Amino acid sequence: MKHLQYRLSIASVLLAGTALTQTALFAADTAPKRVVVVTVTTGFRHSSIATAERILQKLADESKAFTIVGMVEQPDIVVPRKPNPPRALPANADEAAKKRFDADTQRYNEALAKWTPEIDAQAKAAQQKLQDEITARLTALAPAALEAQKVDGVIFANTTGDLPLPDKEGFIKWVENGHGFMAMHSASDTFHNFRPYLDMLGGEFAGHGGQSSVELTALDAAHPAAVGVPSPWPIAKEEMYHFKSYERSKVRDIFASPTFPMDGKPDQGQAEHFPVSWVRNQGKGRVFYTSLGHREDVWDDNIDLPNRLNPPAVAQQFQKHILGGIRWALGLAEGSAEPQVKTAAQ
Repeated sequence: MKHLQYRLSIASVLLAGTALTQTALFAADTAPKRVVVVTVTTGFRHSSIATAERILQKLADESKAFTIVGMVEQPDIVVPRKPNPPRALPANADEAAKKRFDADTQRYNEALAKWTPEIDAQAKAAQQKLQDEITARLTALAPAALEAQKVDGVIFANTTGDLPLPDKEGFIKWVENGHGFMAMHSASDTFHNFRPYLDMLGGEFAGHGGQSSVELTALDAAHPAAVGVPSPWPIAKEEMYHFKSYERSKVRDIFASPTFPMDGKPDQGQAEHFPVSWVRNQGKGRVFYTSLGHREDVWDDNIDLPNRLNPPAVAQQFQKHILGGIRWALGLAEGSAEPQVKTAAQ
């Protein structure tokens, strides 16, 4: 019997060979998806971008679901900024506000006096150099470049402004042809002058109040972007967005808030519904967006992170949220994109 345990018949060898072949094929089929991450900005630049880049790389390394084959980052070019005057005082300003305004005005006048024509010329030259370098780096998003690199999806992490893509319409069509688009926070504050992008994303940044606490509700707790995240989901401090160009009948909401925590203003008639994250189909492609991600401690669960106000658990939950959304958008996890609210035509 002992010897029989070590005997392999020809049939057993063939069967083992077939199993190995199937394993190899399975491994090939489940190779990590190829993703390009974009963090360039032509508008406001969040301090959390470096943290976002690091956490996205961490999620790629740990999950093995995707690999980052390109990181389109901001060029290291410093552009001198012309000083801006302080905001005008409101009519009902108190004495303390008036003193602050006077001090701000004095600092502004001193800084403006130092803004020579030579510095102005240097600033314009640096701005042009920055724009040219951003344009060059974004050639990575040309449809031909994406196809050549066999890219499966693109992530816009806290991008802002009108980005100089080489072929904006072609990029939208590339997503529609069956690729993934994933976006965080101020990606909705991007391409305000390019309607096809806003339509693809499903909403457009319209403003925000001060940071505050918020409690979010999962509207599809079974979706990959919500699995592992509590509902209600309490967040101690975050910058929450108002949206325009958003229609509930065109997205599937993942997380929302029944009340807006900062100013109570409704979003385009969406009273008592304040969207936070959603998914939608774009042709054959999939789109995932979350408005969270302003603060470093929403991204990073390091207990020793400076100025931490959110507990590490919030960042761990956010990481599950975005990893689930990424996996869904890349076709690695199934979940509905059917809007929960439909129009009469639907």
